[in-house]
Amino acid sequence: MHTKAASNKAKQKQGRRLPEVLSNEEQEALLSAPNRKAPTGLRNYAMLSLFLNLGLRVAEAVNLKVDDIDWSSGKLNVRQGKGRKDRVLWLADGDINTLKRWLDIRPVDSNYLFCPLKGGHMNDRYIRDFVKRYSLKKGIKKDVHPHTLRHTFATDLFRVTGNIRLVQKALGHASIATTMIYTHIVDEQLESALKDFRNKN
Repeated sequence: MHTKAASNKAKQKQGRRLPEVLSNEEQEALLSAPNRKAPTGLRNYAMLSLFLNLGLRVAEAVNLKVDDIDWSSGKLNVRQGKGRKDRVLWLADGDINTLKRWLDIRPVDSNYLFCPLKGGHMNDRYIRDFVKRYSLKKGIKKDVHPHTLRHTFATDLFRVTGNIRLVQKALGHASIATTMIYTHIVDEQLESALKDFRNKN
């Protein structure tokens, strides 16, 4: 009975629509959209980069504090994420440099890493709006929102490492079953690539 139930559950999961992810070209296009010479553009670029490179949720990004980062090692503490579960991630050198540039021009009276130019707390809806606006500006046909970037991060990380447990830890999922969806995305992409490969030969 247990085996039959598990089989049925697996079939149900396979029948779900897979989350949409961005190609490398689409990611590069999206990151090129903000005007990094402007303070808000630099801030928005930094947020896009963290969504794509660390898989942060919107709520996690807006609640980051300056003190959550060890600026010498790049260690980032994501505190009280979904399910009130903390996790540790690491910033790439490029993201550290971008964030330091943002720190130089951000309002000094705010404890939040990302904040409006007048200080205070960022609005979740504003972030969703600029992600959508940038994607449309660059002609990306997919329905892009911040969670699309989280899905993209997870799929790319699994593709590179082949380690679903590592992806689970990076995303902060309590259950490996939640993370398994990314193996199906990679399988589907492999199927598509192989079919195209055969058609070209």
